[in-house]
Amino acid sequence: MSDGPEWFAPKRYGYGSGVPISWQGWAITLAFIAVMIGLSLLLRDQPLRLAASLAPLIAIFIVICAKTTRGGWRWRWGNDD
Repeated sequence: MSDGPEWFAPKRYGYGSGVPISWQGWAITLAFIAVMIGLSLLLRDQPLRLAASLAPLIAIFIVICAKTTRGGWRWRWGNDD
């Protein structure tokens, strides 16, 4: 068990996090999707600016998911923890 908040469930197979398990996880996921869609619509004619804007947001979202996944990120083979 991690000492920090648990916003996301771990994936059953593979590496990473699965679906959100708390309201904070759902809020950050929906906010991330909304910002991605908004930037995509705003910068649809400027692909380099869009990529430069989305890359740091994706990196921040990945770090948040990694830090708030129950049990942390590690490879899983489907067995119960």
